[in-house]
Formats: sequence, C-alpha cells, structure tokens
Amino acid sequence: MMFVETALRGAFVVEPERREDERGFFARTFCREKFEARGLNSRIAQCNISFNKARGALRGMHYQRAPHEEAKVISCARGAIFDAIIDLRRGSSTFGRWFAIELTAENYKMLYVPEGFAHGFQALQEDSVVHYQMSEFYHPECAEGIKWDDPFFKIAWPLQPTTISLQDRSYAPFNAEAHLRRS
Repeated sequence: MMFVETALRGAFVVEPERREDERGFFARTFCREKFEARGLNSRIAQCNISFNKARGALRGMHYQRAPHEEAKVISCARGAIFDAIIDLRRGSSTFGRWFAIELTAENYKMLYVPEGFAHGFQALQEDSVVHYQMSEFYHPECAEGIKWDDPFFKIAWPLQPTTISLQDRSYAPFNAEAHLRRS
C-alpha cells in the first residue's frame, strides 16, 4: 500500500499496490500494521455502503463531534465520486481548508480521513457506490454537519447538485469562532 500525503495534515490518499498476472491483479486495501506505522487510526468499528442513483447527487458535509470523532477510509466500488474533506481540528495548521480527490472504481484509490474532519462527496456517475470504513460507531447525538456550499470553505464542487437531502440543505452557516470554543 502506498500512502500519499495530502495538503491537509493527517489526511492521506491510499493507493493499493497491485500484483498483476494474466488473471488480473491482487491488492491489499487495508493493513493495520501499515496504518499504525504512519500513526493512523486503524480501528474499524463499522463499515457502510452508500448507493447514489443520480449523477450530481451530493452527500455532506458530515462529522461526529467529541467524544465520538471518527476516522474514515473512503473508496468507490462502482462509478466515480468527487470526495471532499474539511479540516475542523482546533489548533491545526490546516484548519478551515478543504481537499478533494476523484475516487473511482477504476483508479482503486482510497482516502484516509482523520478524526476532526468533515466529509462529503458528489456522485460523478449514475449508480455510484461508496464504501466507508469507520473507526467509531455512529452516535446520533454527536452527528453534525456543514452545508455543502458554505461560503466559509468555498468547496469547488464539479457539478451542480441534482439531489441533496433536506438535512444536508438545512445546516446552519459555519461559525469558526463558535466551533473552536466548543471543540
């Protein structure tokens, strides 16, 4: 497995190293030792799958606040997504910055998202399937979100959204001062 640092401290693009032959290829997509050697959270408490019927469907930006912050490993099993993260960690040199990458069923890349980040994605193809590995169980009392088009972050989504849940459209504008006080 190859770990490529992103512009956001602690977030990595993870690329499987393929062992190819006439049958195709084999690649490891998770190895606790490799994650831990880089100081990354290797705990897997639950795995989720998201089916996204329409091109342009948007989910996010979601996170869990303390004490149930979660690390995630995101991959795209079918189709393609624009996967975006925001650093919300108090004291982080990259606080308030975002990073995005295209994850596809063809490129096999994954994104490691550390605790303290918001995460969301937009389907770039119809019938896209996203797989999540999470380090923490879901705790609805700690679930938070940031509106996908919040002007504080200015995420450059590639498509005009076609479908967004009422909840994701209803998040209040981000207030950095209030966020930092509560963190």
